[in-house]
Amino acid sequence: MIKRRGVTVSRQIMDSQRLHPEATGDLSGLLNELIVAAKIISAEVNMAGLAEILGQSGKTNIQGEKVQKLDDFANATVKRRMEQCGYVCIMTSEEEEETIPVLEGYEGKYTLAFDPLDGSSNIDVNVSIGTIFSVHRKLSEGRKGTASDLLQKGSQQVAAGYIIYGSSTMLVYTTGEGVHGFTLDPSVGEFFLSHPDIRIPERAKFYSINEANTNYWFEGTKKYVEYLKEIDKATGRPYSLRYIGTLVADFHRNLISGGIFLYPRDRKTTSKPEGKLRLLYEAAPMAMIAREAGGMAITDDGRDILEIEPEYLHQRVPLIIGNCQDVEMARHFYLGS
Repeated sequence: MIKRRGVTVSRQIMDSQRLHPEATGDLSGLLNELIVAAKIISAEVNMAGLAEILGQSGKTNIQGEKVQKLDDFANATVKRRMEQCGYVCIMTSEEEEETIPVLEGYEGKYTLAFDPLDGSSNIDVNVSIGTIFSVHRKLSEGRKGTASDLLQKGSQQVAAGYIIYGSSTMLVYTTGEGVHGFTLDPSVGEFFLSHPDIRIPERAKFYSINEANTNYWFEGTKKYVEYLKEIDKATGRPYSLRYIGTLVADFHRNLISGGIFLYPRDRKTTSKPEGKLRLLYEAAPMAMIAREAGGMAITDDGRDILEIEPEYLHQRVPLIIGNCQDVEMARHFYLGS
């Protein structure tokens, strides 16, 4: 028998905890509970067609979007797993209007914001989808968490990550000490370290944006995309367009291979003047991952995503995220400086 090599995610979490003698183990426990939820969701995603759960549930979420059946399942799975784990005091989900309390007597010292199934519009066509999560420390007094505990800047996150369900299931997360990727081995039901210390390439290969919206773009976006299509003097080629339409999948490819993702404001989204993506559930956790991997994330008016003070749970923002060089160049085109 071939000896199995590789570090499990549980071992990685424990090794990281040992570097902090003051740690209580609560954050480690929280992450391990999320990992169990990810395994359950992954199994259901892989069986979706056979289980006849593809398609819409008939419900509409707070964003006014039709909720897919797998959305319902993923949302319920995370809630069930975390509401009595003892590490979380309050939660919020992209799929629900109000905050989500934990069970009485199980209040912990962290908060959890999550997008249970990012890219759910791609479920029926078997395109990669994912779960995104963000963790903050509780700030309020008393046992129970409040909305104010959730409305913290991204720079105050203690952990962030995503699980991508694709050709394989992969977990990527950070606790502020680098970014690590783990791939699920379904034969043993365990995540093994496959991408240690991920660093986003300094030079990009790809740009990711929905070019179907070209006619609605503002001048900054138009000029920047035109710039990306020019021949790069360093590489002798232009950037290549790669756009999946699932934030997790587009960001993951760019994180590993090098690229920049843009979802700016445009004339088409005048009904959503703040932008399209959600600050707490998508932009802030991805921004933390980008920062820890050597990249950055800004809005199309130059603000640092991690320094935006959330005003309400479902706040939206424009998002430009990738390696520092390309994001700074984008800032130049948007601000004209």
